[in-house]
Amino acid sequence: MIDKMRRIVRAVSVQQPWANMIAAGKKTIETRTWCTRYRGELLIVSCRLPPIRPAGFAVALCKLADCRRMCPYDEAAACVAWSSWLYAWVLEDVRAIEPFEVKGRLGFFKVEVTEEQLAAKPKKEFWR
Repeated sequence: MIDKMRRIVRAVSVQQPWANMIAAGKKTIETRTWCTRYRGELLIVSCRLPPIRPAGFAVALCKLADCRRMCPYDEAAACVAWSSWLYAWVLEDVRAIEPFEVKGRLGFFKVEVTEEQLAAKPKKEFWR
């Protein structure tokens, strides 16, 4: 059997229900207390706590397009109240994927994946 092509993607853990909201396209700005210069592909991993399904799984793939100070007009897209000390991570090209288990971490971390995992469409709308 030929081994499936694997590659490394950058990932970030997001608490629930916000991870599901990103996968559903309802949350297009993730807020953090820290800024990043990174731009590019980003795997969204749901935290294990609180135990909202699917907890502890990769749920979406997107592009981190920008990172800047949060503005009051970001509230709706971020699904949180404005705060001057938060950074707005602007997410584009969000695509829900069939969830697969990933052990989350703080900050950015790397996850080895197959193209099939990233291409798989969810069998059901897990974010509802």
